[in-house]
Amino acid sequence: MRILFAEDKFTSSRAILSALKKAGFAADLARSGQNTIELLRHYDYGLAIITMTLPDMDGYTILSTLRTLKITTPIIVLSSIDTPDAKIRAFTLGADDYLAEPFESAELIARVQAILRRSNGYAHPIAQVGALTLNLNNHTVTVANHPIHLTGKEFAILELLVLRKGIAQTKETFLNHLYGGRDEPDIKIIDVFICKLRKKLQAVGAGDLISTVWGRGYILHDPLAQPQTQTPPMPATPLVPSVAQHSRLPEPALLQAVGD
Repeated sequence: MRILFAEDKFTSSRAILSALKKAGFAADLARSGQNTIELLRHYDYGLAIITMTLPDMDGYTILSTLRTLKITTPIIVLSSIDTPDAKIRAFTLGADDYLAEPFESAELIARVQAILRRSNGYAHPIAQVGALTLNLNNHTVTVANHPIHLTGKEFAILELLVLRKGIAQTKETFLNHLYGGRDEPDIKIIDVFICKLRKKLQAVGAGDLISTVWGRGYILHDPLAQPQTQTPPMPATPLVPSVAQHSRLPEPALLQAVGD
């Protein structure tokens, strides 16, 4: 998961960027409000952390501008002002959380993880798909209690597939998820990552979880959600629908795809 951190003070940015990296997140740094807005307009970030005192505009202006532009990226505001009025104003303008300085890095990371879980539809750090268990906090994966050792990129791909299970993801989506739209390698690298991930899953009996959607990308299926198909019994005598019945026959369903 890639995070954007908006801060112009070197000491503060270095400490928080280090904490994010230690927690397994890839992060980009924006040093102005305008830079923050442009990055969030053009790149897909899982979350943004914004300080209130950037050189060209304050955090309230950034929040208002982002929400006016319909940018829904979750935002945590960092501020030295710890008053109810300041918090209420930030939440009213679209902040998802507000953290007053001074604070511990561990608290910020916990809030980041909580918001990411909620924004992806998970209120708990453990995601389960069939026999596969993925821990969003400590980045561990098991299948039927057998641990799978994944690289950072492999975990990020599996994370995206699990959080959006049943929905096909394009290779472009994977690239954006892994690299945030910056310094991206050739798109064929996604096929390489998926191939390695499938082999590791196959080794513990879960190689069929990820399917290829030709021309679109990849999808992860929940075995428990697979519909049970049964062959209907053959009628004793041929059934010939009337003209009226023909007019009511259903049409065929259309099938709708942090750093190492």
